[in-house]
Amino acid sequence: MLSVFTPWRGLLLVLLTVAWSLGQAAPERGIITGGKPIVYPSWFKESFLDIADDVDEASESGKHVILLMDMNGCPYCYKMVEENFKHAPYKEFIQANFDVIGLNVKGDREVALNAETTLTEKEIADKLGVRFTPGLVFLNADNNPVVKVNGYRNVRDFRVILDYVQNRTYEQQPLAAYIREHKENEAYTLRDHPQFQALEDLSALPDKPIALFFEDSGCLDCAALHDGHLAAKEVRDVLANYTVVRIDAFSDNPITDFEGKPTTERAFAEAQGVSYTPAIVLRDRGKELLRLESMLYRYHFTGL
Repeated sequence: MLSVFTPWRGLLLVLLTVAWSLGQAAPERGIITGGKPIVYPSWFKESFLDIADDVDEASESGKHVILLMDMNGCPYCYKMVEENFKHAPYKEFIQANFDVIGLNVKGDREVALNAETTLTEKEIADKLGVRFTPGLVFLNADNNPVVKVNGYRNVRDFRVILDYVQNRTYEQQPLAAYIREHKENEAYTLRDHPQFQALEDLSALPDKPIALFFEDSGCLDCAALHDGHLAAKEVRDVLANYTVVRIDAFSDNPITDFEGKPTTERAFAEAQGVSYTPAIVLRDRGKELLRLESMLYRYHFTGL
């Protein structure tokens, strides 16, 4: 059975504060304000920012290109570079199968995507749909995006994405389905919450903003969400005027989707394209407004 929080107040505006597009003027590229500088590994590609040429060169060696998009003042960008690239247990695997190019989502350097399209770094990020940092875009041999990752991924989950791209599994199945097949099912036990309510029919929800929370038993970061953000009074104070639905992405429990069609929680999560848990999807009047599929700080909820 689904679980529903009592309504949330102002969640959309709060979550929008983490979007890089709302960032203020940034200092020198690569510097995290009040934190540590992002220093790329020496084996990242020294690109002339002609991406088509980079893709051609990579494909000759059987590699994919990764566009890694960071932003000044982004702690998880630093964490991603340090843990998932520089000191990753699979660092050699990345070097053998990927060329990694660093870009700044607020940068003004010109980047040639192809012979017809030259844009600044920030325009490239917008064109490729990178809404949060760190953002990663994987390009195939035809210079087409095959995977986009908005936000930080832990070391284990990121390795699954790397395998998915390196094996070209994107030609056979969506990333969300692949990730669910390769998750460890006993990493987390779904937890109760005093504000949860029973719900089986999403189409019966009132016509007002809805926040979907996706969790599953393979979620490494869900316990931290409950112990930290959802246990904090200031966060609960924010959660006031939105209907919030918790969905178990591993469950075959029957539900009814927003269109009134019978489905399961697992199938619904797959249809929503959820590739990371915990994920938060905001909807209003039948349309998705915003999606968060990455680790969060407290101010992401209470930053107004």
